[in-house]
Amino acid sequence: MPIIEENNFELVDVEWVKEGPNWYLRAYIDKEGGITIDDCELVSKALEEKLDKEDFISEAYVLEVSSPGLDRPLKKEKDFARSIGKEVEIHFYKPVDKIKEIYGILESYDQESVTIEDENGSSRTFSRSAISLIRLAFRF
Repeated sequence: MPIIEENNFELVDVEWVKEGPNWYLRAYIDKEGGITIDDCELVSKALEEKLDKEDFISEAYVLEVSSPGLDRPLKKEKDFARSIGKEVEIHFYKPVDKIKEIYGILESYDQESVTIEDENGSSRTFSRSAISLIRLAFRF
């Protein structure tokens, strides 16, 4: 976090995943106005130096630092707050009212639920525990 904070970046997410035979440590960063390649390189070099010094990960891995992208999931309070009034895409773990995903305008949220205005203009509230993914909608 000191590396992220001293450069005025936001740590959006960290992943530790195995893909095929390789392990990946991925850090997703953001800042007001967006992330550049130079920003990713700066954080990557600083993280690499710190991780090599501490050497607490025993497996060989690939370090990746990148922007969360346009399709970033809404996870944190500020992600939801800045998305009020915008169209979101919601995916469910199991079908809710016979639907697996829905689009709508994010009206409100709290720790337990998310409320959207659906395509028919109706307000619909869903339990956060039923939602597998919520992100800004980008329809092409």
